[in-house]
This record gives sequence, structure tokens and C-alpha cells, in this order.
Amino acid sequence: MSEPTSRYEFQGVGSSTSVTIGTRLRQRVRALWRRIGSAAIVVSALALLAGCSNLQRSDKRLFSAALETAPPVVTSSSGPLSRRQSEAVLKKLERKRGPATLLKHHLAVEQALTSNDLVAGNRVTLLENGPAIYGAMFDAVSHARRNINVETYILSDDGLGREFANLLIRKRSEGVAVNVIYDALGSRDTPRSFFDLMAKAGIRLTAFNPLGINTLGTVNNRDHRKLLIVDGRTVFVGGMNLRAFFVRPLNGDSVDESRQLPWRETDVEIQGPVVATFQKFFFAHWKSQRGSPPVPSEYLPPLRPVGNYVVRAIASRANQPVALIYATLLSAINSAEKSIYITDAYFSPNRRFLNALTAAAKRGVDVEMILPSKTDAKLVLEAGRSNYARLLDAGVKIYERQDYVLHAKTMVIDGVWSTVGSTNLDWRSFLHNDEVNAVVLGRGFGRKMEAMFAADRRGSNRITKREWDRRSLWERMREGFASMWEWWF
Repeated sequence: MSEPTSRYEFQGVGSSTSVTIGTRLRQRVRALWRRIGSAAIVVSALALLAGCSNLQRSDKRLFSAALETAPPVVTSSSGPLSRRQSEAVLKKLERKRGPATLLKHHLAVEQALTSNDLVAGNRVTLLENGPAIYGAMFDAVSHARRNINVETYILSDDGLGREFANLLIRKRSEGVAVNVIYDALGSRDTPRSFFDLMAKAGIRLTAFNPLGINTLGTVNNRDHRKLLIVDGRTVFVGGMNLRAFFVRPLNGDSVDESRQLPWRETDVEIQGPVVATFQKFFFAHWKSQRGSPPVPSEYLPPLRPVGNYVVRAIASRANQPVALIYATLLSAINSAEKSIYITDAYFSPNRRFLNALTAAAKRGVDVEMILPSKTDAKLVLEAGRSNYARLLDAGVKIYERQDYVLHAKTMVIDGVWSTVGSTNLDWRSFLHNDEVNAVVLGRGFGRKMEAMFAADRRGSNRITKREWDRRSLWERMREGFASMWEWWF
């Protein structure tokens, strides 16, 4: 699939010489290790056991919750549809040969886990890579008339970040309300002056979980969501942070390979009634940090159907008893009948998730995964590779993307169920981060996702079992060491 062209011309996206987040964290972990010594072993072991316990409890209640649930409800701009109307909408999404297990069992599980209904009448546009994604975002913001809500893990003081901030400042001067949530850790390299300039222009800003003595107990809880909502009518969801080298490689003398290669990213642009649900996610996060949301009435305009896609918005929080997106992905994999195509930037899942993938492959489902060969998080890459042997033995096909830093987080199952969002298949997304995804039902969108997957596969090297069994002892040792720390990643 050819890369879409940008609808916005970027100026001044310059180089950066700052060290990557992964590098700085590893440096700080090593320094901390030298200071506290063997006590870290005890802390890590207790934390790992707690994490395993939390996920296991979630898994046990996950599917039992749906055993007696009512059929999935579909809503429209006018409110919930009747059971007969909902079934008619879902029937159009099923395969011609009969009702699909995916749309009967899995959607029932989703319904039991979240109060967010399937919402009909949406238009969904698939966006690939920085120029197209940022182009669409800047275009939407430049046409905003009432309000703009931004939520991101990283907002950088570089060429792109400053250009985006300047656009927000200009829109605020035109009377558009602007609210920004940024993660305090993810954006820690951004100087205070950058945010002060936006605040002086009348933009309201909130740092998620600021770092300090009072937040040491929750320092691992980060806002990893990426949302841009314009006028309550358009939402962008995916994995794209607001940082220059997501657009194109930097030309500086950075020693970090991940900054010298193009980044492979996927987002979706959605218009329609489901935007209101994403808007509510933003309100809830803002309220959790500031105590009161923005003025809500003007942020939730009446929305009419504008397309044919059925979409469910799903958000996860670190303090939930059940990680909703993790549960949703696990349910979808367990319900798959034909194919599972996964593209993921940071693959280091728990045992239950690996069991679901291998079980699907063993029952005849075509399970294929595209994972990175280049990354900004080397420990996560090595930890993920420690699972390759088991997956290959079960018949899972594994590919590693070449010539790009893979940062996309997508999945398409049976050609009819797709998800795009901020959630990685790792312990951090399952346990520690607040995440947000869009689930899109429909064969039309599924075909686009499968075509995108096929294009990525053509740019990837397949990992064969014979090749993998020949890797060196040193490589195996690196993988084993990295897997010991995956709870923290």
C-alpha cells in the first residue's frame, strides 16, 4: 500500500540531540541498582508476583462475566437500537456462510466488560505514517471552530512540537477553547517555558501524574493515550506522539539509530456518534487530575450518522480491576476462526496472552505477527524475542519490519474485527498505563487493514524456526535477562 500524502506542509522540523526515553530510564535504573543493591531483587519479585496475580484474577473473571450476558447492543445518534435492530446491524458484518463466533461470543464479552456500546453511523479513515497522520491532524485543528482537546504521552519542544503549539495558540486567539493533557514522565524533557507560553495564551494544560515525592507509589502509572478531538466531531486515535522524528529521520549526529530511521505508525481519524465516547474519556482523565472537567455541554454536540462503520471506544486505566483493552484483545484472539494479523511495536506479553496466540495457531487459525527489528527500547525487543521459539513451534508466523522503527499497534481478526490505538502487547500497557483504542467492525475497513498488513509484511523478514534455533548463546542470554525485567518496561 502506498503511503498517503500529507495534507499539511511542515516547516522547521529540526534535529534533536537529546537522549531517548529508554536510554535515560536504563541509565537511571543502573544508577539506582548500584545504590540499593540486592534490595531491588526483593522489590522486583514482589512487584512481579503482584502483577501476575492481578492479570490472573482479571483472566478468571474475564469470560465468566459474559456467560449470561444479553446480546450486544448497538447505539445510533438517536440512542440504543432495539435487540432486533442491533442483530440486523451485526448480521451485515458476519460472514456469508453463517454467524461468526467472533461477532457472537466476543462482542458479548466486550459488552460484559465495558458500558460503552457499539456505535453505528461512523466514518473511519486509516492513516499511515507521520506525514499523513500529522497532516490530517493539523488540517483538522486549523479548521476548528469551538474546541480542541489534546491528550498525548509526549509533547516535545522541537520543530513539530513548536509548530503544533503555535497552531493551538493561534486557534485560542480566534476564540477556540483548547485543553491539553500531557504525561509528566513522557514529556519530562520538554522545558517548562514551552508549556508556560501556551498557558499565557489561554490554553489550559494538565500534567498527568506529576513526578514528586507524593507520587512515588504511582510513578509507574502513565498516560500513554493519544487523542485529538476537534469540535466534538472528529477524533484521532492511535500511537502517534507529538515529536519531530515521528515525521521523518533527524539529520543531526544522534547516536540513537531509532532517530535516524523513518517511523512506521498507524492512526485512525473518526467522525460520527462514537466521538462522544472518546470525548468522555478525555473528560474523565482531566477530572482525575484537575478535579473538574472543561465546560461539558459545548463539547458534546448532537452527532448524526456520517458513515457505515460500527465502532466501539475502549479505554483502560491502571487502577481498574480488569484491564479492559487487554481483556478485549484476549477475547478477540480466543474467538478467532480464520485469521489473526498483529502489528505491534513493543511485544512482551504475559503467559495467558501467549497461550491464546499459540492455541489459535494450533486450532488452524492463520496467526501472523509483524514486530520490530529496530527499536528505541532494546530491552523490550529482547524480551519479546524470548517468546519466539514457543510461538514458532505452535505455527505462528513471525516477521520483523526492516528499514523502519515500527511503532504501530494494530490487529485485524477474521477480516471483520479491527483495532487501532495506543495499546502495546506488553506488561506496561496491560498493567501500568492508561490506554485508549478504537474497535472497528466491518469488512470494508478489515480489507484495508489486511492490505496494510500485507504491505508491511512485504517490507519484513520472516523469522523461521530453523533460523531461530541457530541463534547464538549470547543472544539467548540477552533475551533471558531482558525477560526478567519485562514487568517494569
